Amino acid sequence: MDEILDPWYSLNWFFPGTLNSFTWENTLYLYFLFFIPLLFIGRWVIRYYVNQKLSVALLKSDLKSSTITWLRLIPELLISLVLCLLLTSLARPQRTNEKVEQWTEGIDIMLAIDISQSMQIEDFEPNRLTAAKEVARDFIKGRLQDRIGIVVFSGDAFSLAPLTTDYKLLNSYLDDISFEMIESRGTAIGSALAVVTNRMRESKSKSKVCILLSDGDNTAGNIDPITSAELAAAYDIKTYTIIVGQEGMVPFGKDYFGRPNMVENTIDETTMRKIAEIGAGEFFRVTDNEALKNVFSRIDQYEKAEIQETRFKDTSDYYFIYLKWAILFFLIWLMLKSSFLSNALQD
Repeated sequence: MDEILDPWYSLNWFFPGTLNSFTWENTLYLYFLFFIPLLFIGRWVIRYYVNQKLSVALLKSDLKSSTITWLRLIPELLISLVLCLLLTSLARPQRTNEKVEQWTEGIDIMLAIDISQSMQIEDFEPNRLTAAKEVARDFIKGRLQDRIGIVVFSGDAFSLAPLTTDYKLLNSYLDDISFEMIESRGTAIGSALAVVTNRMRESKSKSKVCILLSDGDNTAGNIDPITSAELAAAYDIKTYTIIVGQEGMVPFGKDYFGRPNMVENTIDETTMRKIAEIGAGEFFRVTDNEALKNVFSRIDQYEKAEIQETRFKDTSDYYFIYLKWAILFFLIWLMLKSSFLSNALQD
């Protein structure tokens, strides 16, 4: 319940800003407020024409107007005010705070990123590895309560970040990824899958996913990629494979005059397709930055856990404040109504 900062007798309860902050449970009563002035005026007109009048002869000089005669209207104004406050109270002014809690069981996701020398090829802007890091960062940003880890590999593979929901930490790890992290050259796809499986084999998550990103050729490591893929599948790890890069002549560094060096690039899709097939995932081939973003967006949609939402409404009533004001003015009206002053002014 909202904490009431102002006492009930504070005039702040009648300010427009306060009244506009309320929601009204019974708004019909508010419409009756427009009839209160009409009731007051009608009652005054009826009394003016119906009350008994006596003819009295007075000299014009004896007729004097005095503002004190307006005091006779105070009881009428008070009872009108009481009615207005009662109607406001019956309308049930309230304030509602709605809290929304979202939660999901979460998915365990391992990103296996190739950092071999061929990932420096500049058929992506500015190169393959940097483009991969950027889309991975966007992918992490879009997840909710999913545990994500990172494995990097070239001639060897190691776990850079364990499964965690600390996305800020993951982003800092992505910033640190570089080609110099692993000395041995080559591309050990089988070793990368083995490290992923080792990280996820004790996971209790209902859904375990590996996203393997490489330029495609397994040229290093002591574990065959197909064997590693079968081992991962045995632990219910779903594997998506992404090959980045174009075939043919591609830019790789610059010569002495600042012109791009062109090198021959070949891509073997067979192994990566087979890994995705064994892992019940999907194979993707991308040749530019935009295509890579689209692939990660598709995987993001594929692997969305059901988000459950719980809403809490905390409603506070404030009718009692206006009811107390109504009682106060009613008691004042009773005192004035039965007083000598009121009767004298009325007569």
